[in-house]
Amino acid sequence: MGRKTVFLPYAPKQVLNKHKRPDHWFWTRYTVHPYIGCQHGCEFCYCRENKFAPYEDINDFPYLIKVKQNAPDLLRKSLTKAPKATVMLGDYQPAEKKFKLTRRMLQVCLEMDFPVFILERSPLVLRDLDLLQEINRKTHATVAFSVIHTARSPHAAQISDLEHLAPAPEKRFAAMEVLAKAGIRTGICFMPILPELCDTEENLDLVIRTTADHGGQFVLASTLTMADQQKKYFFDVLDSRFPDLMPRYQVLYPPNSYGPAGGTGLNIGRKVREICSRIGIPDRQPRPLIEGEKRMLNKRAAEMLADKAYSMELENVMASDIWPYRKAAWALEDLQQDLGLVYQKMGFAGLRAISGVSDIAARQVESNMLSAVNRET
Repeated sequence: MGRKTVFLPYAPKQVLNKHKRPDHWFWTRYTVHPYIGCQHGCEFCYCRENKFAPYEDINDFPYLIKVKQNAPDLLRKSLTKAPKATVMLGDYQPAEKKFKLTRRMLQVCLEMDFPVFILERSPLVLRDLDLLQEINRKTHATVAFSVIHTARSPHAAQISDLEHLAPAPEKRFAAMEVLAKAGIRTGICFMPILPELCDTEENLDLVIRTTADHGGQFVLASTLTMADQQKKYFFDVLDSRFPDLMPRYQVLYPPNSYGPAGGTGLNIGRKVREICSRIGIPDRQPRPLIEGEKRMLNKRAAEMLADKAYSMELENVMASDIWPYRKAAWALEDLQQDLGLVYQKMGFAGLRAISGVSDIAARQVESNMLSAVNRET
């Protein structure tokens, strides 16, 4: 007989995590989650790390669910003082059927005109399609599904076992198709791509092709990362259930490592990009912009530089050569002047004068701006 889930409602003092600027993967500046722990219980989940799962016994993670009962009220209070930017939220584990906190937080975002990005493993998100469509009409809403295999994948049974109680990937793809037809931008977070299980050419192709076939508009991919108690937990799982995988994982994840060694992540990223290009779906999420948002050109230029930095990573360019593009992207996010006006008044010298923008990054921005002007004319 399985262990019974226990819910522990409590009232935290804050729920909204604020970041200085949007990240360059999901384009979200704020994150908020109404529960600690997850009934889906995916064995590899990064949320088992100490900073996300403050449990004395890590085995409590899928069975002891801490419910932030005042999350919607705290979110409203925090967003009242916050600049408009995309909020990452959503937690459609079974607890959400009972407590409906994610739905209430979506209602807050709708009422306050905040765009949302939802990362999810459950078709339960369709329950809130009405709110997502309303948010999308006023600003924008994106739903990404976490998917790492299909029923036809080579190691489907093993991967499903590691996903524990998460709904089958076919149900996630079906929900994706409904969202796409409803006009909601949707795609997948192909994360984490588990070495020796998810990184075969066949699985990569199947997942990406199935995404495109179900209306997905982007694929964001990364490999497994592991830290502290989560790493020990997952190694124990592998040792007990899939001991044949342990030698490879011990090589890929030596002590004190976080990501896989030996360029494994870059190799997988290159494979994903090649398959995405062949199928016709981007391996980056286009940056959604808020209608009426100030300094849109700055944000588009920052997106271009961030995409350039990622491409250089995949090409195995030296980190010192990538850094100027990433640093310039951050600088343009922070720039209080309109980039177009700066260039109009001072040309290349104006771009180069922006703190944090190197000569090579300024030339990239100038080239991109001139190309955009030429396209418009």
